[in-house]
Amino acid sequence: MTLTAATSPPDTDTRTAPDPAAVVREWNAIATDTIKTSLGPRPSGQAAIWEGFVSVAVYNAVVGIEGGYALYKWHELGPAKASSAAAAATAAHDVLLTYFPAFKERLDIAYADSLAALPAGQARDRGVDYGKRAAARIIELREGDGRFADVPFTASPAPGVWRPTPPAFQPFIDTWLARLRPLLLASPQQFRPGGPPALSSAAYAEDVQELKVMGAKNGSGRSAQQTETALFFSGNLVAQVQTAVRDLAARHRLGIAETARLFAAVNASATDAVVTAWDAKLHYGSWRPITAIRLADTDGNPATTADPAWEPLLPTPPHPDYIAGHTIVTAAVARAVTGVLGTSHIDLYVPSEVTGNTRFYASADELNRDVVDARVWGGVHSRTADVVGCRAGTHVAAWALDHYFQPVAKDRSVAGSAGRAAER
Repeated sequence: MTLTAATSPPDTDTRTAPDPAAVVREWNAIATDTIKTSLGPRPSGQAAIWEGFVSVAVYNAVVGIEGGYALYKWHELGPAKASSAAAAATAAHDVLLTYFPAFKERLDIAYADSLAALPAGQARDRGVDYGKRAAARIIELREGDGRFADVPFTASPAPGVWRPTPPAFQPFIDTWLARLRPLLLASPQQFRPGGPPALSSAAYAEDVQELKVMGAKNGSGRSAQQTETALFFSGNLVAQVQTAVRDLAARHRLGIAETARLFAAVNASATDAVVTAWDAKLHYGSWRPITAIRLADTDGNPATTADPAWEPLLPTPPHPDYIAGHTIVTAAVARAVTGVLGTSHIDLYVPSEVTGNTRFYASADELNRDVVDARVWGGVHSRTADVVGCRAGTHVAAWALDHYFQPVAKDRSVAGSAGRAAER
């Protein structure tokens, strides 16, 4: 296992007057705090959805003025000499206020601070107006998208089939995510993988045995470093990603358009990765490790044995095993970062509120490997669910960058037929 450095980067996210891109980073931080506070410790991928909505609105608000990239499902260009920083702050504020109205006071205060830091005048006013229109466009696009729809999980308990897990025995959370209209993909099923291994297979037995030994709360075969890895990635993954990407954008001194594009690519890909994961969870409905191990005497596989008292290191989230949400989101983020930067090096400092330290990842492979291992060592996902999730996340983001957020020529024509399709 590659040991990643636990060194924190310098504090690079302080806004200065010559750095309009910092407005995008600041409003990403505000969005993350708002979403996190609203949802609380909700064991769901829902946070990625709201990050995606905010990020594509900010992207349109910025690139519609700055140019350089194709707008996301919009044709209305910004006015000449408008402030893209004002537009970015306005778009983020308006989208967040629409979906999180209980946070109006703190959002309004942050917005007033953002505008006060910009020179008053026609450029700022034009930016504000365009930012409002950018936000309104995203809000309009998301009407009737399936949010909070009643989507039942109807499979009856049987060997291999998911059911609520101890100790809380919560129902399948946020099933509507499986039917949510994606931001980029044509449908939630576009990258649905094939099913998990059959209960009778050797691959299934290998998954169960590894979990039984390496994912146990007590008496596991994990090293201290492996346990730390499991804990490191046991918190709010979406928040971890936002912090890491903000730092990356600041250290690389990305301009405002490049910063907005990076967040849009990362968060829109993560949104659709969550939808893809929940589609598979709802479709296949495979049981979690704690159920598989405790009820191994019912699976018909002679290579597995039951342990009715087995417990995982981490609490089991209330949704099916296959495919893993953590790994599909991580892989989508990593692929989006490499695609936007045009390099195989992701250069991410990822923090963890759970362990209190930061890890540096130079490559997507390193990050993906650690997250795959972490969910196995935490006892909450089979390795198959993790690996297949990782593969699906890579496919989602690669497709997304082939079709959206494409560079455009000076005449604003989109580079390539795939990019032109994204404008429609």
